[in-house]
Amino acid sequence: MNVRDAYFTIQGVRDLLATERELPSYSQSLPRRLALWRRGFLSRAGVIYDFERYDPAAFLSDYERYVGTKNLNGTWSIALSNKLFFDWLMRSYPDHRMTVYGVVRNGTIHEINEDAGGSLPSAVADGGAALESAVGSGTGAVADAGEWVADRLDEDGKLVLKWVRGGGGNNVLLCSRTDEGYEINGEDHDREALIERVDGLENYLVCEHVEQGPYAAELYPETPNTIRAITMYDEDREEAFVAAAVQRIGTDASGSMDNFSQGGLSAEIDLETGELGPGAQLPRGSDRLEWHVSHPETGARIEGTAIPGWERIREKLLALASDHPMIPYAGWDLVVTDDGGSFKIIEANSYPGLKAMQVHGPLLADDRVRRFYERHGVR
Repeated sequence: MNVRDAYFTIQGVRDLLATERELPSYSQSLPRRLALWRRGFLSRAGVIYDFERYDPAAFLSDYERYVGTKNLNGTWSIALSNKLFFDWLMRSYPDHRMTVYGVVRNGTIHEINEDAGGSLPSAVADGGAALESAVGSGTGAVADAGEWVADRLDEDGKLVLKWVRGGGGNNVLLCSRTDEGYEINGEDHDREALIERVDGLENYLVCEHVEQGPYAAELYPETPNTIRAITMYDEDREEAFVAAAVQRIGTDASGSMDNFSQGGLSAEIDLETGELGPGAQLPRGSDRLEWHVSHPETGARIEGTAIPGWERIREKLLALASDHPMIPYAGWDLVVTDDGGSFKIIEANSYPGLKAMQVHGPLLADDRVRRFYERHGVR
């Protein structure tokens, strides 16, 4: 094991232990928790995963996910973990790219120069100090960040601000213009408070708000409802494949986001037909998963609903993933924007979470998925 691998192993173990301390164990007994730990699972897995129906060995364990997959993409993981780098990567796919307007730093916004084309600053491309080099070489005018965002909200109505790193819905600000002023993640702000909040941000991207189409809006209109799809690159066939995909759906419990961890729903997508299964939701006030055939607030049908244009969505995503074999493992978050198979990718993750996938069944039951993880030393 080299120094880099040792670092990621230690960091992964630390993250795993921190997660175990922070998350609820759902009142499971100590012997039960010890049995889960011995197999590499967090305590919550005893409730989230169906170990009565499936062999625990068929699931990718939390240890394997936190330690084994964290550096699976190697140096190229920065292409997904750094959202500014990812924006440049997506410039070759304008139909599926979410526009990034600028970067907030030190109280100013550095506007992205769209005329810079698809070229990457060298320090970004080789995995160096990505943000420091990118801002300046690929950005244009500089203005006061808070004033700029407030003025843009007055024109466009909605914006998304997200930290240049991180995932899981953390450090994402959904900003909107209202009749009374402004909102950030559902909280009211006047213009002065909005400007102060934005000016205090550091290394945040200012992005367009992608409007979801009728299908996704009908499920739950208060949040963007994203598809999370995990792709893997098959070196033998020299092509990417979709290992699993779920439709994430916001709820009143999940606030302004649709994340499963925050109380949103996860509905498994049939990879051939695009049809949804029932929506799973983490336990709330009990030790049992909740399953919803229809949305608990809107009443919209979930189970049996088909994603419009799914075949086109799947093929376009696979083409994009196959174009980048140096990034063999990715979790894509995309918004369906119409009923004809159009979509925009709002984010991609080099280290995607798996509980929203494996709540529906073990990933390793698919031989192709198992071989992928074995090839990359995860299992």
